[in-house]
Order: sequence, then C-alpha cells, then structure tokens
Amino acid sequence: MGSRILMWNLLRGNALMLLLLFSWVSSATASVTYDHKAIVINGQRRILISGSIHYPRSTPEMWPDLIQKAKEGGLDVIQTYVFWNGHEPSPGNYYFEDRYDLVKFIKLVQQAGLYVHLRIGPFVCAEWNFGGFPVWLKYVPGIIFRTDNEPFKFTEKIVSMMKVEQLFETQGGPIIMSQIENEYGPVEWEIGAPGKAYTKWAAKMAVGLNTGVPWIMCKQEDAPDPIIDTCNGFYCENFKPNKDYKPKMWTEVWTGWYTEFGGPIPTRPAEDLAFSVARFIQNGGSFINYYMYHGGTNFGRTAGGPFMATSYDYDAPIDEYGLPRDPKWGHLRDLHKAIKLCEPALVSVDPTVTSLGNNQEAHIFNTKATCAAFLANYDTKYPVKVTFGNGQYDLPPWSVSILPDCKTAVYNTARIGTQSSQLNMMPVNGALTWQSYNDETASSNGDDSTTADRLLEQVNVTRDSTDYLWYMTDVKIDPDEGFLKNGQSPLLTIFSAGHALHVFVNGQLSGTVYGSLENPKLTFSNNVKLTVGINKISLLSVAVGLPNVGVHFETWNSGVLGPVTLKGLNEGTRDLSWQKWSYKIGLKGEALSLHTLSGSTSVEWVEGSLLPKKQPLTWYKTTFNAPAGNEPLALDMSSMGKGQMWINGQSIGRHWPGYIAHGVCGDCNYAGTYDDKKCHTNCGQPSQRWYHVPRSWLRPSGNLLVVFEELGGDSTGISLVKRTTGNCT
Repeated sequence: MGSRILMWNLLRGNALMLLLLFSWVSSATASVTYDHKAIVINGQRRILISGSIHYPRSTPEMWPDLIQKAKEGGLDVIQTYVFWNGHEPSPGNYYFEDRYDLVKFIKLVQQAGLYVHLRIGPFVCAEWNFGGFPVWLKYVPGIIFRTDNEPFKFTEKIVSMMKVEQLFETQGGPIIMSQIENEYGPVEWEIGAPGKAYTKWAAKMAVGLNTGVPWIMCKQEDAPDPIIDTCNGFYCENFKPNKDYKPKMWTEVWTGWYTEFGGPIPTRPAEDLAFSVARFIQNGGSFINYYMYHGGTNFGRTAGGPFMATSYDYDAPIDEYGLPRDPKWGHLRDLHKAIKLCEPALVSVDPTVTSLGNNQEAHIFNTKATCAAFLANYDTKYPVKVTFGNGQYDLPPWSVSILPDCKTAVYNTARIGTQSSQLNMMPVNGALTWQSYNDETASSNGDDSTTADRLLEQVNVTRDSTDYLWYMTDVKIDPDEGFLKNGQSPLLTIFSAGHALHVFVNGQLSGTVYGSLENPKLTFSNNVKLTVGINKISLLSVAVGLPNVGVHFETWNSGVLGPVTLKGLNEGTRDLSWQKWSYKIGLKGEALSLHTLSGSTSVEWVEGSLLPKKQPLTWYKTTFNAPAGNEPLALDMSSMGKGQMWINGQSIGRHWPGYIAHGVCGDCNYAGTYDDKKCHTNCGQPSQRWYHVPRSWLRPSGNLLVVFEELGGDSTGISLVKRTTGNCT
C-alpha cells in the first residue's frame, strides 16, 4: 500500500512538473504579431471577427450573457474602450468597481474563450461625456487636450494593471491588441504640426510600454511604425494601410448610428451590413469589428454629445436590453460561419479579381490546397445570373455570395434565412401610486449662492457635478415706466451657449427653450410680466452632456453667456449682462439627495388628489415590487417632459420624451450606399420613450423609483414594462 502511495505521489509530482513546464513553455512562446495578410497569434494567421461591448453601458450581471451571445454569434474578439472619467473621477482617486470593473469584464471574456481588443485611448469619443476625459483635466494648468501632457500617463496605469493581472496574450491572457488615441487623424489635419508631433509622441509612448501585442491607431494614415493604421466607417473595402506589410483592418463597422434627443432612430439593414463586411473580406481584409455589437445604455450622466439619448442601442446585433436583434444577429452569425469556412484560403494568398459583368466581379483566393470565392453584384436595382467556373449563380442586387470551395454558394448577403424578431413592450405592474415634492425656484438671497458682476460659463462653475446651474439677478422697475400704463410687457432676450433654459420671473415659469445637437446654442425672447419694485429673474441653465468630439473641445462653452437684455423700458433697452448675478449650483432636491431612500425621507411629499400635473421642477416618487420572470425591464416615460430618473438610488439617466423626433422617415431599401441619414424611424414620436431598468438594480419588493421633472409631466402615465421578442410572421 505504501509503495502505491509513493508511486502515486511521484506520478502526481511528475504531472505537476509537466504542467508547470507546459505552462512556462506556452507563456514563453505565446506571441501576437502581424504581416500583410493578418494578425498572427502564436504563429497562426487569423481572420478575426470582433464586436464592441462597452462594460459601463451594461451591468456586471449582464456581462456573461452578452459575451456568450457574442460567441454564439460567431465572434472571436470583444472590443472595448477604457473610460478614463469613470475610472479617475478626481485626480489620483481611482474606481474599478461595479460597472467599471474592467479586469472582471476582461476575465469573463477570457473564460468564454474569446480575445480582447483594448482601446485605451485615453480619448474615446463614443458619444460619451467629454469624450471620456475627466472634467478635472480641463483645469490642470497648461493642459491642452490630446497632447503630450503629464496627465496622459493614465494609459500607462491601465497597461500596468493589465500586466499585473497577466491579461496580455503574451502572458497567457486574452488581450491581443491595444489602441492608442482614437480617430485623431482629422484633428491632426486641422491643427497641423502640433498634431503630427502628438501622433509621434503617443505612438512612441505606447510602443515603449512593451505590452507584447500590436498597437493600432484608427483613422490615422500617418500612424508611425510599428503601429497599424485602421479604418472606421460604414464601408471600408477600399481602405489600405500605410505600409504594405501591415494587415487590412476595420476597427469600426458601424452597425447603425446613435440616437440624439430631437432626432429619429437610425437603423441599418442587415443585408447592407453583411454586404459591407463581405466586400471588405473579399478585398483582403482580415479583421472586422462591429461598432456596436451591443450598444447598451448611457446610465447616469455619461451621455455626451451634447443631446445624446440615454439609449445607446445603435441598432446593434444585440439590442440595448441584451436580446438578439433578428434578423441582424442571425444573418451576421451565418456570414461569420461562411467566412470561417474560407479562412484557410483567405490567410494564405491575395485575391485575384475577375469581371463577371458590368457591375459584377469575382474575388478568388486559390491555393494548391484550397479555394474560396466571393461573387459580387454591385448593381442597386437588378438581380443577375453570372457564370463562374462550371456553375451559374443568381446574385440579388447589392449582394455578395460566398463560395468556400469555389463551387457551392453557402451564403448570400441579401438572402436572409433568419426570422425577424418583433419588439413588444408589455406593462407588468398596475398603476403606480405617486407622491410629489416641488423644488424651489432659486433666489439670489440664498446662503449657498455666489455672485459676480458678469455672466459665468456653466462648466467652470459646476465642474459638471450637475446638469443644473441657476443664474439669478434683480430688475428694478420704477412706477413711471410707460409699459405699466400701455400694457405692453417688456421683451426679455437671452442668448445662451446651451443646452436648455427655463426662465422664471418672480417664481413663475415664463418659458423654456432648448437647442439641438446640430445647434446647441439657443435664444429666449419673450415678453415678461414685471411689476413695480424688485423683480426676480431666475434662469435655470441645463447641460445635456458635455461635448465628446471636436478640435480643442475642452474650450467649448455652455450656459448663459449673454447678452441678456430687457427691451421696452423708458430708457429703451437695458443690458443686464454686466450687472450683479448670483449663482447656485444644482437643485435643492439634489442637495437633499431626494433620489435616495434616506434623502427622500427628509421632506414632506404630497400625495393623492393633490398630486400636481404639468408643473415644472417637480420630484415624484413611488415604490413597486419587482415583477416575476427574467425579461428585461424598462420605464415608459411617454407622459413626461424632461428630467432624470433613479431606481434605488441608481441613476437610469436623463429622460426627454418631450423632445419629438424631427426628420424624414419612410421605406428603407437595403440596396445602395448607406449613411446615417438613411433608414430613419420614429419621426413625430419621442426620440426615446423607454428607459432600461437593469434587473440587478431591483430588490424583490419595496423598490424606490424617483423622477425629477423639469418641464411638467403627468407621473400617473409612467409604467414599468417588460421587453419581449417574438417572431414576425
């Protein structure tokens, strides 16, 4: 018996030694390189299918299922940005928990057997607040965004963290690529020499971090070696990297487009999306990434823009709620299967191109061992029958057929074999019982206000701690003013850099104006009722996300910058811009934390028949039990105007159903060049009606829902709904 135990221990010890040796050899030989054909992982060229899933735009509880659905959809790689302002909200204070647990997210991707493409930035754009930069960065002395400044060492911190966690492929981890900067080429072109210097600096800094995996720069034609320049766009088939020995990569295949408050909902047909990918692959492309594969939700105040909606659905293959969007998800899955059947040929040779007609051609990848072909019809109206090899093939308009053996067409981009899914939003609770609390119109007499003899820029005052800033001043009206006798009220005119403005005179709302993504600046010009004596002018300026893109966007302004004038007085026009103004940051309800359980008990709430409707600056609260089942949930906010929402203290985001979508909606033909102005839906309806409520934020009972309403809505019309999908027949 003792000899058996001894023998077992020896065998187990040898096995452990062999395992350790194998592990050491594997990590020692692990490598990620590239050549002109493809990314090379551990000596093997790969055709890589990737998809963007941004970890803060969903919850950790959603991550495993999203990653699994991506894998089932045929993805090899998950791509994500790193969101600096979420990770370093104040200088040196870092946060990597909950939705910002980057390491957990990457390890879940690894557990699923997928790779990671980590886009560190540190600028991300992404329709994210301030493009991912923390607001405090704006106030670092001498800072110029996207230049070689000391604070940009954040990139080094992320790389160091990944190394410590052994997450690069060369360490046995899943990260096979990193990105430095993001779409900097257009900015460099605008600013010239300083931009070129920054590109070289950023590239040198990144390569010097010795990650062991390639770095890329997207939309950067002059990306310094060895960094790979890549393409972003709706189509990239004609893209070529800046050196012949670099692979042809498409880092953002735009699956749709973002939704802005005031705009319709863009969609992109599955047929055209598949067509664009097939064209890229047939032209020698070896890496594609869907932006977005799951768009998710701009929780809290993370949406940038300004005017970006809380939904970041993006018409992605996995919808905002985590459900497959068919036929897009299934049609792309089938495309990926067909591409993978061609992989041995695709990574071995460059294609030869043969004309099959006026608007038709074949791209052929032929080796001694294998052959694959792509048959394309670029005509936007007419199907054609083409002859290729010993066969004839029917090609619909604007389509590519894939032949993994140069004989059998296993897939065509315009022929969808997946049933369409139908969106249903079903109410799940009875009527909610609401209570209300009226916020205060701020006055210049408050102890928490500051003063200046001029109009101040909003972000400089708030540091983006809130959407709201009060501008307050007094207007003295003498008894002998002519308008008091003739009944013609003075005209108050206010010029603001945006984004929305509520004007109160003596505590009463005199009007609201707001801008748009295309023109965030706004003008209020209304006759206002003034009385003899001191009149209180209170302007509530509202930011709807900070800019996320543009040359030196850190210098862009928001808030009431003037001039502010009052016309129709005995003196003519009085300029109020340079008189004494008082400022108050945020709302009283914010200071009291009314969105939390503890804060909501600090005031008296009105209920029952006294519940106000259509009253501005009102807080509403209710409680509800979590509905049974596991279907995704949302709030139907169609009865409300504009404001914010919280569940159990967690911010769902901004709501603005009062902003009706303008634009042109109608039939959508998949054939023909797509852009973000094509295939719009939802015209004449709220830009966003439903707002995602993550299941993990709920308790079985007693969930606190708080809504702040700026414009005045009817809270009794709010309902909790569940999202279900069914097949269209």
